[in-house]
This record gives sequence, structure tokens and C-alpha cells, in this order.
Amino acid sequence: MRVVGIVTLSFMLAGCASVTRGTTENIAIASTPSGAEAVVSGLEVPTTCTTPCAIVAKRNADISITFQKEGYESQFVQLTRETPAAGAAGLAGNIIAGGLIGIGVDAATGAATDHKPNPVIVTLQPSVRRPPALKRPRPPRAPDAGT
Repeated sequence: MRVVGIVTLSFMLAGCASVTRGTTENIAIASTPSGAEAVVSGLEVPTTCTTPCAIVAKRNADISITFQKEGYESQFVQLTRETPAAGAAGLAGNIIAGGLIGIGVDAATGAATDHKPNPVIVTLQPSVRRPPALKRPRPPRAPDAGT
């Protein structure tokens, strides 16, 4: 009975970062000017929001955001995943409490990582509109000497 309790406790404590930090995080999204459409890829369901906005994302997701606004150039931002001090502490907690199972859970869920940059802030650049090219008149052709 004691062995069953110990095994159950170890499974409950498995994934310290998963327990202390969770497997999702909020990502704030903003643009200058505001009101841009932010198309977020890499989520289970593709998401679109109007800046400023926020999304909830799994920590292990590969996220990219495309910003679009009429009159402005589109911008693409690829987020990266990094392990901050809090995530490293959660992983270290696995050595004490969760062991290999906890490390495996945290690795699979990305619980020890954060997306960077967060918040995601872009400054959109106005579109460069070129005036249509002017057509130059063709010079008159010289009469053909052979006719």
C-alpha cells in the first residue's frame, strides 16, 4: 500500500513547471497604428484579432503573427521559445520531486518555456504607392527610302 501511495504522489508531482507555470500563456499583441489585423498561426485553431489584443497559447506552440492594415506594409513576426529563470526553477524542481517523469512532462508540454517577444509590438510602415509610369510619345518614324 505504501508503494502505491509513493507512486501516486510521484505522478501528482510530475511536471513541476507544468504545475507551477501551467502549459499555456497569455501573449499580448499590439501595433502602431492600432486597429491592424493580427493573424496568428501555430495555434490549434488559427486566430485573428484586431490590435491591441491578447491570445492564450500553448507554451510548446510554434507561433507566428502576420500584421495587416490597409495602407500599410504587412509585417511577419516569428516568436521563439526560451526558458526563463522561472521555467528553469520548475525544471530543477523535477530533480527533487518529479524525477524523469516530471522532466518528460515539462519537455512535452513546453511548460518551462515562454514565447519571445511578449508582448509582440510592431510599428507598421505606410505602403509606398508609386504613381503610374508616364508613357513617352514615340518619335515619328522616318519614311522608308525604298518605297
